[in-house]
Amino acid sequence: MLYFDYSATTPVNIEVLESFKEACLKYPGNPNSLHTLGIKASSLIEEATCQIAEILNVKKEEIIYTSGSSESNNLALKGIAFKYQSRGKHILTTPLEHSSIYGPLNYLTDLGFEVDFVSLKENGEVDLENLKSLLREDTILVSIHSVNSELGIIQPIEEIGKILKQYPKCFFHVDMTQSIGKIPISLENVDLASFSAHKFYGLKGIGCLVKKEKIQLTPLIHGGKSTTAYRSGTPALPLIVSMAKALRLSMEDLSSKQEQVRFSHHLLKEGLKKYKEVSFNSPETALPNILNISIAGVKPETMLHALEEHEVYISTQSACSSHSSRSKAVYEITKDEKRATSSIRISLSYLTTKEEIEKFLMSFEKCLLALSWEVKK
Repeated sequence: MLYFDYSATTPVNIEVLESFKEACLKYPGNPNSLHTLGIKASSLIEEATCQIAEILNVKKEEIIYTSGSSESNNLALKGIAFKYQSRGKHILTTPLEHSSIYGPLNYLTDLGFEVDFVSLKENGEVDLENLKSLLREDTILVSIHSVNSELGIIQPIEEIGKILKQYPKCFFHVDMTQSIGKIPISLENVDLASFSAHKFYGLKGIGCLVKKEKIQLTPLIHGGKSTTAYRSGTPALPLIVSMAKALRLSMEDLSSKQEQVRFSHHLLKEGLKKYKEVSFNSPETALPNILNISIAGVKPETMLHALEEHEVYISTQSACSSHSSRSKAVYEITKDEKRATSSIRISLSYLTTKEEIEKFLMSFEKCLLALSWEVKK
């Protein structure tokens, strides 16, 4: 099997799985219970939370555990909107966000909130001058991802954060799902940040929203004691412990992991350049973990299933995107309908080897030749 869909989800690190198993077996108590087993479970969560806070350089009180990035994004957007709507109802975002951003924004629009989209530069980065021009006295939230899930475009989060510091009534939310565990990040100029463990070799079903201490949110889930007032429910101790382990492991030797990904990306791109049918949608400045291409005359689903016959696994769009054949992100960058309807995403990991890239290219060529022949018939 050749796995090239790491941006959708990553395989679980065996050490992370062991930490989950150990927490399940050795800490059976409900962390909310007052007896000894409950206190031990609560102490373990406290320890894991301190580890996560230290890695991210935030306070432990700023950690909110969720079921994943989609819930974190919903909590951030709706939580800020409902809590601070007396200040204004204006929100800014980009045309390249994940569906878990657009979903709540569409919902808020129906409730009377106003959403504007920041213009992009040619390489997909936010136009900072346009951002400045769109900011108003009633702008309460700016939500911009750090790395786009389809194209790998990296946004200038530090610069955006510094601009927004001049607007104390406006909060800055960053969807960091595709960046945490892959590149160095800073939350210094960020008010809220979302991420999910299964993107950095952790388990599915656990994520986090970092919320700076002085910010208030209207919760999505009310009732029941938990680790925070902003998300009720029995804390998922084994998942929390395993996420702390996954985050710590993902940050170890990060520079060499990045170098391995860059090497694999270079081999892959060089190998694909020889095909006249292939166009590259990811800009040169994109995160090397993601390479988005379009194949002229070949439907993305057709190539996906052709490669699957060779036990090669890729993606068409973001795993959580709609089933539309047109990639909104690719169209925003290329303004080319054909490329937007024929794009595939190949996503890499530091686990990706030279041999895997070579095997992928061999399988890709076989599929492309076969599909091109079908088109010509």
